[in-house]
Amino acid sequence: MDFLGSTKANGMLTTFLSFSESSSYLMEPRCVSGLLHAVFLLVLFCSWGRGRNNGFGSVTERLKDKRGFGFKSVLFCSLVLSLLNLLLTSLSGFYWYGSDRLDEEQLVSLLMFLLQTVSWGVLSVSLHRCSDYEQRKSPLLLRIWLAFYLAVSSYSLVVVDKRHVHLLVYDIVSFSGGLLLCYVAFFKKARGGGNNNSNGVLEEPLLNGDSTVGGGGGVGSDEATPYSRAGLLSLLTFSWMGPLIEIGNKKPLDLEDVPQLHDSDSVVGLAPKFRTMLESSSSDGGGGGGVTTFKLMKALFFSAQWDILVTAFYAFIYTVASYVGPALIDTFVQYLNGRRQYSNEGYVLVITFFLAKLVECLSQRHWFFRAQKAGFRMRSSLVAMVYEKSLTLSCHSKQGRTSGEIINIMSVDAVRIGNFSWHMHDPWMVLLQVGLALWILYRNLGLASVAALIATVLVMLVNFPFGRMQERFQEKLMEAKDNRMKSTSEILRNMRILKLQGWEMKFLSKVFDLRKSEEGWLKKYVYNSAVISFVFWGTPTLVSVSTFGACILLGIPLESGKILSALATFRILQEPIYNLPETISMVVQTKVSLDRIASYLCLDNLQPDVVETLPQGGSDIAVEVTNSTLSWDVSSESPTLKDINFKVLPGMKVAVCGTVGSGKSSLLSSILGEVPKLSGSLKVCGTKAYVAQSPWIQSGTIEENILFGKPMERERYEKVLEACSLSKDLEILSFGDQTVIGERGINLSGGQKQRIQIARALYQRADIYLFDDPFSAVDAHTGSHLFKEVLLGLLSSKSVIYVTHQVEFLPAADLILVMKDGRISQAGKYIDILSSGTDFMELIGAHQEALAVVGSVDTNSASEKPALGGQEDAIGLDVKQESQDVKNDKPDTEETKRQLVQEEEREKGSVALDVYWKYITLAYGGALVPFIVLAQVLFQLLQIGSNYWMAWATPVSKDVEAPVNISTLMIVYVALAVGSSLCILVRATLLVTAGYKTATELFHKMHHCIFRSPMSFFDSTPSGRIMNRASTDQSAVDLIIPYEFGAVAITVIQLIGIIGVMSQVSWLVFLVFIPVVAASIWYQRYYIAAARELSRLVGVCKAPLIQHFAETISGSTTIRSFNQESRFRGDNMRLSDDFSRPKFYLAGAMEWLCFRLDMLSSLTFAFSLVFLISIPTGVIDPSLAGLAVTYGLNLNTLQAWLIWTLCNLENKIISVERMLQYASVPSEPPLVIESNRPEQSWPSLGEVDIHDLQVRYAPHMPLVLRGITCTFKGGLRTGIVGRTGSGKSTLIQTLFRIVEPSAGEIRIDGVNILTIGLHDLRLRLSIIPQDPTMFEGTVRSNLDPLEEYTDDQIWEALDKCQLGDEVRKKDLKLDSSVSENGENWSMGQRQLVCLGRVLLKRSKILVLDEATASVDTATDNLIQKTLREHFSDCTVITIAHRISSVIDSDMVLLLSNGIIEEYDSPVKLLENKSSSFAKLVAEYTSRSSSSFE
Repeated sequence: MDFLGSTKANGMLTTFLSFSESSSYLMEPRCVSGLLHAVFLLVLFCSWGRGRNNGFGSVTERLKDKRGFGFKSVLFCSLVLSLLNLLLTSLSGFYWYGSDRLDEEQLVSLLMFLLQTVSWGVLSVSLHRCSDYEQRKSPLLLRIWLAFYLAVSSYSLVVVDKRHVHLLVYDIVSFSGGLLLCYVAFFKKARGGGNNNSNGVLEEPLLNGDSTVGGGGGVGSDEATPYSRAGLLSLLTFSWMGPLIEIGNKKPLDLEDVPQLHDSDSVVGLAPKFRTMLESSSSDGGGGGGVTTFKLMKALFFSAQWDILVTAFYAFIYTVASYVGPALIDTFVQYLNGRRQYSNEGYVLVITFFLAKLVECLSQRHWFFRAQKAGFRMRSSLVAMVYEKSLTLSCHSKQGRTSGEIINIMSVDAVRIGNFSWHMHDPWMVLLQVGLALWILYRNLGLASVAALIATVLVMLVNFPFGRMQERFQEKLMEAKDNRMKSTSEILRNMRILKLQGWEMKFLSKVFDLRKSEEGWLKKYVYNSAVISFVFWGTPTLVSVSTFGACILLGIPLESGKILSALATFRILQEPIYNLPETISMVVQTKVSLDRIASYLCLDNLQPDVVETLPQGGSDIAVEVTNSTLSWDVSSESPTLKDINFKVLPGMKVAVCGTVGSGKSSLLSSILGEVPKLSGSLKVCGTKAYVAQSPWIQSGTIEENILFGKPMERERYEKVLEACSLSKDLEILSFGDQTVIGERGINLSGGQKQRIQIARALYQRADIYLFDDPFSAVDAHTGSHLFKEVLLGLLSSKSVIYVTHQVEFLPAADLILVMKDGRISQAGKYIDILSSGTDFMELIGAHQEALAVVGSVDTNSASEKPALGGQEDAIGLDVKQESQDVKNDKPDTEETKRQLVQEEEREKGSVALDVYWKYITLAYGGALVPFIVLAQVLFQLLQIGSNYWMAWATPVSKDVEAPVNISTLMIVYVALAVGSSLCILVRATLLVTAGYKTATELFHKMHHCIFRSPMSFFDSTPSGRIMNRASTDQSAVDLIIPYEFGAVAITVIQLIGIIGVMSQVSWLVFLVFIPVVAASIWYQRYYIAAARELSRLVGVCKAPLIQHFAETISGSTTIRSFNQESRFRGDNMRLSDDFSRPKFYLAGAMEWLCFRLDMLSSLTFAFSLVFLISIPTGVIDPSLAGLAVTYGLNLNTLQAWLIWTLCNLENKIISVERMLQYASVPSEPPLVIESNRPEQSWPSLGEVDIHDLQVRYAPHMPLVLRGITCTFKGGLRTGIVGRTGSGKSTLIQTLFRIVEPSAGEIRIDGVNILTIGLHDLRLRLSIIPQDPTMFEGTVRSNLDPLEEYTDDQIWEALDKCQLGDEVRKKDLKLDSSVSENGENWSMGQRQLVCLGRVLLKRSKILVLDEATASVDTATDNLIQKTLREHFSDCTVITIAHRISSVIDSDMVLLLSNGIIEEYDSPVKLLENKSSSFAKLVAEYTSRSSSSFE
C-alpha cells in the first residue's frame, strides 16, 4: 500500500487528516482521545511537581515490579503506542509538507497524534526511571483515566469508518493496549508485600551456602552504580561514563577503580533465573527432559527477553531513520534545481535530514550498548551453568571430556554466544531494510525495483552453500582447537616431567601437528569468508546494474535525482549486505557453540542415590556397606568392586590394604558417592573429610588451603599445624602460612602438599575421615608423627578409614580390609586375619623381608668396618664444616623476599607501535600490505567514479537532454562496477592470506618460546595464563585481528573518498571538517587511555576465572567430599563478575565516544546542507551537489566507524601484545651445544662430583641448597634421606639442570654439566619421578614417546616391571588407551610404567625420586629387586621415605635444611647410635614392630 505516493490535496491526504467535515469535529473519538492524553500529561507533570514520594512514583509504582508481568507489559505497551503515534505524527507532517494548504482539522489531527506521542513517551520514561516502591493499589485517578481511555478506544474501533487500513491498525493497537493496562491496574495482584525474595529461584542450589560471592566488593549488591543512578539525560548521552574515563586519563585504571555491576547485571542474580528458565523449558519439553539446543536457546531468550525487545525497538527506529535521507534526496536535488514547492522548503529539508540523523545516532548507540549488555548477561549465565555442571559431572562423563575441552566451552563457546547479541536482530532487519529500500526504489524507479529485489534474493540464495560450508569448517575448526587445547593443557601440567626426560620438543612437535590440522580448517574457513566477502561487497554493484538495466529495458527515464536516491539506498543496503556474511558466520558459530554447551549439559551427573545419607545422631553406625557392587564403567562386564560388605562404627579406625590395582582407592571413592552403584546399599551418617592420594592444592596462601572456607580459630589452627608437622616448614618459608602456593602446589615438596591436605581435612571437624595413603609421600619420622598425632591423637574419637601400604600402621586398626581384585578377601583385626588367609600374609611377608634387610645392616654395623676407607671420613668432616659455615651466613634480607607467583604482568599506557609493526611485518615481511591498500584504493576510486559517472551522465529532469546515450552510460558503468568487484576479490584474498600467515607465525613463535623457557617460568606462571593466550588470544589473532586491520584501512580510504567528493562541491566543508576532525581526535585520545586499560583488565581478569575453573575440575572430588560446592560457586560468580565489569564499562566507554563523534559529524553534514541551500540556483550542478549529499549521509557512520575500528583494533591488538610477551620469555640454556658435545659413550662410569652447590628457585627467593660438596661414586647405590622439605628433590632437579645453580658445579665423569647442552645431559640420565605421570594416548606412546624402541623391547620392559600380564589382558595390548593424566590406571600402576621407561632407556645414572611411595611393600621389594638386577653396574641415586629402600645402599646422604648433615655408608652411620640416620632406622624398626596402641 503506497499511501505516501499521492500529493493531491483532495486525495488520501485529505482523508487521512480530515475525519469529519462537520463542525462537531472536536467531538470525534480520536479528538476526545487526544484531549484525554492532554489531561493525563497534565496530571503526570502536576504530580511530579508535588515531589518524588507522591509523584511519578505514586502513579506508576503499581506497575513497577521489574520481575513481573505488569511492569514489562505496561512499559512495552507504552513504548509501542508512543512509537505508533510518532509514526502517524511524522506521516501527517509529511503530508502537510507535501500539500498546498493546511486546514484547521489537519492541524488538530496533527496535534492529537503529537500529544499522544508525548504522553505515552513520558509514561515510558517515568516507568523506567522511577525508584522501586512497595507494591500498593493503583491510584484512583490513574484507574479512572484508563477506564475512559479503554471506552474511547472501543468506541473508535466500533464506530469510526474503517476504509483506511493504517487507522484500523492504530485503533486495534490502542484498544489492545487499553485492555492490557486496565487488566494490570484493576486485577493484577501485588507481589508478597514488599518481600524482596519473592522470586523462588533464589532458593536454587546456586546460591546456597555462605555468601562469599561479594568478595568484599559488593558484587550484585543494592549499592547504586553509575549506570543505575544516572538520570535520563545522562543515560541518553552516556555521561555516566564520564567520571571513569576521567580517572583513566589521570592514572592507569586498576580493577578497584572499575565500579561494581548493578544487581540486575551480576551473575548472582542472573544465574538462578537462567537455571530456572532452563529447568522449566526442559520440563515443558516432554520426553527425556535433557537439555537440547532449542531449550537452551529458549531459556537464553526468556532470561534476556526484556533486553532483546528493547534492542529490537532501537534497531527498528534506527533502520527507519536511516532511510529518511535516501527518501528525500530526489526532493533535495529538485530543490537545488529550482523546483520549490513552498517557501523555506530548503530549511525544512535540512531540519528533517538533521533530526533523522539525530534519531539514527541515538537509537544506534543505545541499541549497541543494550545488545552488548544482553550478551554479557548471557555469557555470565552460561558460564555459571557450565561451572555448576562441572561440579556434578560423573567420573565416566569426565573421562569423555577433558579439562581442556571443558575450559574451551567456558572461555570460547559461552563468549561467542554472548557476542551473538550483536547480530541477533540482523535476520529480520535485513528484511525490513530490503523492504524499505524497495519502497524507495519503487517510488523513484517504479517496476525496475523488482529487478533489485530479484538480484538481492539471488545473492542471498548464492550465499546458502557458502553458509553451509562455513558451518562445517567452523565445527571442524572448533574440534581441532579442542584437541590442541586438551593436549596443551596436559603438557603444561606435566612440563617438569617432560623436561626431566628431555621430551619437551617431541611434545611441542605434537602440538604443532595438532595446530597443523587446525590450520587446515582455518585456511578453508578464512578463504571461504573471503569468497563470501567478495560476493556481498559486489552485491550493491550487481543490484544497481540490474536496476538501471531494467529501467532502460522498461523505458523508465533515468534522472540524476532518482539515480542518486537509488545509489544512496544501495549504499545503505550495503550495511545489511556487508554484515550478512558476518551474521551468517555468527549464526553458524553460535549454533555450533550452543550444540556443544547443550551436549555438555546433557552429560551424566553423579548418581545421587549411590550413598544414603542418614541424619546425624540418627544411627549408631558411621558407614555401612551391604552387598555392594560398583563400577566406574557401568557398561563393563567386570565391575570395579564386587560384593563389598563392612560396617564402621563411630570412633573406629579401619585400615584398607592390598596390592597395586586391587581397588583400595575405589573403595574410598564409593563411600564418597563417586563410583556408580550397580547393586547393594551404602549408608553414611555424618560429615566427611577426604585426603586424596594425589594432593589437590589450590592456588592461594597455605592458610587459605588449610581453612578451606572455614573461619579462623587460632588455637585449633595451631594444633592442626603442630599435628601435621607444618610449624617448622612455615618457619623456613619467607612468608610463613601467608606464602602463596603456586598452581597445584608447585613450590612445595610432595610431603608438604600431602601434609597441607591432611591439615585441611583435620580443620574441618568432620565425623568420618577418609585417607587415601597420605603417609607414603612423607619420610618415616614424619609418617610416625602424623599417625600418632593425627589418627591416634586429634582423630581418636572419629571414624577413620585409611588406605595404607605401610604394614606397620595396620595393628592399630580396629578393622583391616584386605583388597584383592576388587573384592574384600579378608576382614578383621590384625591378629585375627594374620593366620586366616594368604593375601594378608603376602603383604606381611614382604614387610618382614624389608625389615630383615634393615636388621642385617644394623647387626653388621657393629662388627664390620666401612667398605670405603678413610677418604670418606675426610668428606664427611668437610661437609659438616662447610654446612656450619653456611648456617652462620646472614639470612636473606627483607628486600629479596617476594612471592613465587606474582600478579599477572600487564603492559600500561598505549600499545607500542612496535607491536603493530611486528604484526604487520610477520607475514612475508609485510610485502602483502601495500597490495591490500592499493586494491582498496582502486575499489574506492572505481566506486566513486561509477557514481560520479551516473550523476553526471543522467539529466536532472525529463526536459533536459542527457550528455551521453544510454548504451554508453551502461557500458561505462558496468565496466567500472566489474573493475571494483575484482579489486574487492583481490583485497579479500590478500587480507586473509596475510592474516592466516601471521597467526601461524605468531603461534609457532610463542609456543616454541614457552616450551624452551626454564621451569621457573612454569612454577611462577599459572597454566591459566598460558592457556588464555593459547586459546582466547590465539582465536583473536586467527579470526578477528586481520579483519580489524582491514576495517581500519577500508574506513580511512572511504572517509578520504567522501571528503574528496564533498569538497568538490563545497570547499567550505573543510572549514568545519578540520575542527571537527581535531575534536574527534581529542575525544579519541581522551577515551583511549581508559578504554585501553579496561581492555587489558578484561584479559587479566579472564585468567583467574579459567584458573579457578581448571582447579575445580581437577579437585571436584575433594570439593564435593567437603560439601564446599556452594562456596566454589560463589567464588566462580565473583570471578565471573570481575571479568564482566571491565567489559561492561568498556562497552559504555565506546558508546560514550561514538555518541559524541556522531553529534560532531551530524553537525558537519548539517552545515554542508545549509551551505548548499544558501547559494543561488545554478552556481552548483544539482547532480554533483546531490552526489555530495549521497556520500555525506554516510559521513557520521563512517567517522564513528573509523574511531570504533581504531579503538577496537587497539583493544584487540592487546592479544598480539600478550602473545609477543610470551614469545620473548628468556629461554633455558641450549639443548645441544655443537662445539661441546659429550662422547656417545658418556657417562661411562657414572661418577657424580658435587662441589659447593648453592641453589635458589628465583633471584628473590632464599637458598634451598646451601653449599653442598660430595661425590657419588660410579656404579654405587646412594640413598638420600631427610625430613620433608630438606632439599632432596631440589638436589635431583639441579642434577638435571631443571634449576640452574646459583654457585658451585656438578661434574659427571669429569664433564661439567653446566657446559653441555640440556638434551645431551637429560637424555643420558634416567629418573622415576615423585609424581607418576602418564599422558593421554596409548601404553606404547607412554613408554616410548620418542619412538626409539621395538615392540619386543617394550614387552620386555613391561614384564620386568610386572605390568606385562596386566597389559596382555587388554584387548588392544600396547595400543590400549590411556586417558588424561592416566586416570584409568591406578597410582601404583602409573609408577610401574615410569619404571618401565627407565628399563627401556638403560642409562648409566638412574635417579629414583620417592619412586615407590605409591606402591605396596611387596611391589616395592619387587621394584628394588628389579633395579638391583638390571642396574647393578649403574650409579643409582635413591630418594626414599622407606628406610628399606635405602638401607642396602652403598652410601647414605642425610640432608637437613639444605645442608649435608651426614654422608657415609649405612653401616658406619648405624655404628654411631647418636647419628641422625641411626635414630631414623631405630624409629622405623620400632614403628614397624609397634602397633601404635
